[in-house]
Amino acid sequence: MTTARTAVLSEGQLALLAEHGEERTAEVGDVLFRVGDRRYPLIAIIEGQAAVLDQTGAEINRHGPHGFLGETNLLTGQTVFLTAVVTEPMRYIAVERDELRALLFEDSPLSDLLLGTFMARREGLQARAGVGVEIVGPHSSEATRQLVEFARRNRLPFNWLDTGSPEHAAELAQISGLADDEIPLVRLPGGPELRNPSAGEVSRALGIGLELDLAETVDLLVVGAGPAGLGAAVYGASEGLDTLVVEGSALGGQAGTSRRIENYLGFPAGISGSELTMRAVGQARKFGARMAAPYRAVALEPGAELHLVRLESGQELRARAVVLATGAEYRRLPIPDIESYEGISIFYAAGPQEARSCGAQRVGVVGGGNSAAQAAIWLARGGALVTLFHRRADLSETMSSYLIRDLERAAVIVRGHSEIAELHGADGQLEAATLGDGTRIPLSALFLFLGASPNTEWLGGTVALDDDGFILAGQRAGAEGILTTSVPGVFAVGDVRSGSIKRCATAVGEGAMVVLYVHERFSTDVVGAPAGP
Repeated sequence: MTTARTAVLSEGQLALLAEHGEERTAEVGDVLFRVGDRRYPLIAIIEGQAAVLDQTGAEINRHGPHGFLGETNLLTGQTVFLTAVVTEPMRYIAVERDELRALLFEDSPLSDLLLGTFMARREGLQARAGVGVEIVGPHSSEATRQLVEFARRNRLPFNWLDTGSPEHAAELAQISGLADDEIPLVRLPGGPELRNPSAGEVSRALGIGLELDLAETVDLLVVGAGPAGLGAAVYGASEGLDTLVVEGSALGGQAGTSRRIENYLGFPAGISGSELTMRAVGQARKFGARMAAPYRAVALEPGAELHLVRLESGQELRARAVVLATGAEYRRLPIPDIESYEGISIFYAAGPQEARSCGAQRVGVVGGGNSAAQAAIWLARGGALVTLFHRRADLSETMSSYLIRDLERAAVIVRGHSEIAELHGADGQLEAATLGDGTRIPLSALFLFLGASPNTEWLGGTVALDDDGFILAGQRAGAEGILTTSVPGVFAVGDVRSGSIKRCATAVGEGAMVVLYVHERFSTDVVGAPAGP
């Protein structure tokens, strides 16, 4: 992937940007954008130089002729996390966000260069202290843990000052005067302090996503923004449907947290889940789909012409068709007090921040699937001493052969027939784990990849489910279309559908295919007459 230090534009790419932007000049000391700004253009440098600074004023890097300034918030609309200052007189091209987004879909080489660089820069910011959102609160606070998980899943640069740990004891004074229902204290880049905000409040304050009206009516409502939901959004919107996507946590779902998807068609070198998500979200928005997160659905009320979905925050969404793409939640180990370790030394994804903190430490990865292998390899390459624990005798039953070979190359220790029975540590910091056979193994962190349970509790029995809670569709639901549920006009795609193949590409395919069934539904009303506009 292209990095911030080596990414430069060709003469042709610079000329192309000039056709879509405005040439400007700047003098030494001029600020091109600063922490807390709501938006800024892509800045492609023709002559001169600019330095990029973090919130403390420390320099991160410099960019000269043919370099460019920007990271993922340039496309998503998130609050700016950095400051850019001119260090040599500059002549540059400024391309506004909407113009840039359209251009990226017209020029693949430019798109690959910019998107790859933006993602690399974002990963660098996630691993850097002093950048992004600051969360001040103890691990004992459930609200604090939930916001930390929200920031992690949305790949936001953030710093958690855990006031319950000795390392951050000095920060305890910052919240000593607050009531329990005012914790955590959240500081936004260049913005205000928030006391015990919801994930939605933080999201809106950072300029992430859409703010919904109390009542909205659309053609197609997609609940869930994993690969399946994003696939439905792209194809629904591209075919002229008024499409709205609501997501309860982070755009991209579980796939969005994957370090590398190796077997996705068209990417022989693999693609990270975050980059795939970013491309898919941008593509859906290009066609006019709207994305709203975090908004959690709490009820589905089927209707003859319009179905109603109620959200936890009070909004009522009505749609001619509803696609359920809510995926599944990570499964926990059935161990007492596991919650006290979560977010400190037990994790459900392996990102840059975790990899940085685990260097030269003994860590465990639990699971026998591809996600577990990818996490183990990533952590090992970051310098951790990794042991992979799984219950079966042979990994080949559940894991791709190329990943088994990569585990060997990365010197990951693999222990079959192994289950974690007990954890040992204090104040959320893991020290060791005891296996079912009594073996005690020293560990500083544990990463769990145990599969997931379907997010279907909120449906309240309105659609037929199998014994494990997954949504029945097709003949098993008494419906004709293979993605149609027991309720006409309500469809299920991706991991939440009973019998689905748990693969990213398959989920995207189902999301694309479901739009065919949606159009068939729209072609006739409930009594067989042509539908209205």
